[in-house]
Amino acid sequence: MKLDVIGAGLGRTGTHSLKLALETLGFGPCYHMAEVFEHPAHAEAWHALTDGRAHDFDTVLAGYRSAVDLPVSYFWRELAAANPSAMIILTEREENAWFESVKNTILERLAADPETARFPAQVRMARHLVVEKLFGDDLSRDNVIAVYRRHNAEVRRTIAPQRLLVFEGSQGWTPLCNFLGVAVPGEPYPKTNTTEEFQARVTQGGRYKS
Repeated sequence: MKLDVIGAGLGRTGTHSLKLALETLGFGPCYHMAEVFEHPAHAEAWHALTDGRAHDFDTVLAGYRSAVDLPVSYFWRELAAANPSAMIILTEREENAWFESVKNTILERLAADPETARFPAQVRMARHLVVEKLFGDDLSRDNVIAVYRRHNAEVRRTIAPQRLLVFEGSQGWTPLCNFLGVAVPGEPYPKTNTTEEFQARVTQGGRYKS
């Protein structure tokens, strides 16, 4: 496994837009939670990694040049250490808007019984990682936002400044391209997977994206 770019931002911080942006810039393919739904065996691999029953990320990340979103961002520390030349991007957004987006998309979906879901293995894995491990089974607003703050602060504290870009999609291409040392494309920066798009896709039985 050799990653050139690692996204440390939690889901609903523009990670799917970043995936598309990185692929446009030549850093694809880019791993994202959507890949877990495209490759069902990945759900068990991530579950094993979350539980410490496995430690090798090659099973799921082999062949990818970049990786963003959960479950990747849960393992940002391990992946940054395993890929010392990789650049780290921490996507952020205003915390209250972020919480409302998470509540109305990811947490709403994970509240359902995994056994009745269209993708039970993927939902079980995501529920275990997000609800149990990341948020400690406490989905109150105060706790979820506190976890978000700690996560972002720890990334900022740990990663060397020259290796880290703190980024919001509203900033567009320029800071991202400057950080990665590539030219700015002639097309608009991607903006995908709004809360409304997420909810419509779930209603229609589509893939999970964050």
